[in-house]
Amino acid sequence: MKLAISFIVAAGLGLTGTVFADNYAALVARGYRWVIVHGPYACTSEEGVRRITAHSTDETELQMVQAQQAYYLIPGTIAQILKEDPAVGMSQIHLGGLTTPLWTYTRFLSRHPIRDIYGMIETPENSGLVSSMAPFPTLTDQSTAPTLPNGNP
Repeated sequence: MKLAISFIVAAGLGLTGTVFADNYAALVARGYRWVIVHGPYACTSEEGVRRITAHSTDETELQMVQAQQAYYLIPGTIAQILKEDPAVGMSQIHLGGLTTPLWTYTRFLSRHPIRDIYGMIETPENSGLVSSMAPFPTLTDQSTAPTLPNGNP
C-alpha cells in the first residue's frame, strides 16, 4: 500500500513540474522575460541605457534616477517585451506598477524563470502587469436600475 501511495505522489509531483514548465513557456511565447541584473539599467530612452551602462558613475546614476530617466531592475522581476531592437540588442519593456515603457539591454532579461528576492517566480498576475480582478459591472440601461423610494437610482 505504501508503495502505491509513493508511486502516485511521485507521478503527481512529476506532472506538476511539467505543468509549471508549460506555463512559463507560454509566458515566454507571449513576450514575458525575467530580469537577471540588479541596478539602474532600465531607462526611458535607448540613449539613456547606453549612457548609464557605458560610463556609469554614482553621480550619473543619481542624476538619471532623480530625473526619472533611469529605473532600478531587480532580479526575478517579470517584464513584458513591447518592442525589440536586435541591431543594438535592446528591448522596450513594461514593468508592473509603471505606466512608462522602459528600454534595457536584452541580455539583462532571461527566457527562463528567475526567483525574485522572496524566492517566488513572478507571473503577470502576481506582479501587477495583468489585473487578476474581474472588471466591475456597469449599468448600461438606467431603466433596469433599482430605484430608491425617493425615485433616485
